Amino acid sequence: MRVKRGVTSHKRHQKIRKATKGMTRANRSSIKRGKQAVTRALQYSYRDRRNRKRDFRSLWNTRINAAARENGTTYSKLIAGLKKASISLDRKILAELAVNEPKAFAEVVKKAK
Repeated sequence: MRVKRGVTSHKRHQKIRKATKGMTRANRSSIKRGKQAVTRALQYSYRDRRNRKRDFRSLWNTRINAAARENGTTYSKLIAGLKKASISLDRKILAELAVNEPKAFAEVVKKAK
């Protein structure tokens, strides 16, 4: 008995169509191009989930450095001072203090000197 494969391929195509929602032109209408676009999009999203962590750390460092310079020191001296004073604040928290609580950040800088 012969097996007709219309149902399976239709289901697979619908899956691609659903994933390419919001894409333009051939990526949306062509199954072959859509499959390529979805694969690429998934690769980018995997890569960028990791890069996001790198980007945020870089942003925090920049904010800490700017606030540290306002308080008469540099980023590297501040981090070294914090380690010597055994103050364990991570960069995310330091950046948050620098932006939202400048007085508290100034106190941390004073302790680190």
